[in-house]
Amino acid sequence: MIDQRAIAAFLCAVLSLPAVVTAQDDGASAFGRLKSLSGEWHGDYEWTGARTDRGSMNISYTLTGYGSALIENISSEGTLSMTSVYHLDGNDLRMTHFCGAKNQPRLKAKRVDLAHGVIDFDFVDITNAPSLDAPHVHGVEIRLIDATHMTLTFLFQSGGRESRERIALERL
Repeated sequence: MIDQRAIAAFLCAVLSLPAVVTAQDDGASAFGRLKSLSGEWHGDYEWTGARTDRGSMNISYTLTGYGSALIENISSEGTLSMTSVYHLDGNDLRMTHFCGAKNQPRLKAKRVDLAHGVIDFDFVDITNAPSLDAPHVHGVEIRLIDATHMTLTFLFQSGGRESRERIALERL
């Protein structure tokens, strides 16, 4: 007699295979797309929400580790203010953000839609923060518009209040 539970488990495993392959491909494909950002970028930023401010920024993207990590250095008024490092962890696209708030949130890509230039990161954990009420980045949204235009949006929390820092960038 055929065990229906075994058949159901087998079908669930087989039906989930395409999703696993897609997730693996998405991380590597997204990282490949991010690596193409190498170079110098300039743009304007705007804070909205609990914090408001505007200005301009320069961002440089460089590869390190024989192409295994992409470093994003953000400068404002000639001063290096923040750095993020993008890399693969197995099949997952990860990001560590070395924040101007002097902590290091670690994030993982949760949504990748390269057909529309979308890469969104969610908060995983943080180092050097006394609590989750401390100011910190809890998400990042990247929109790859074309080869010379993109937006980078940092989702920021502080004491339960939300802010967004949107940076519209153009390749130099």
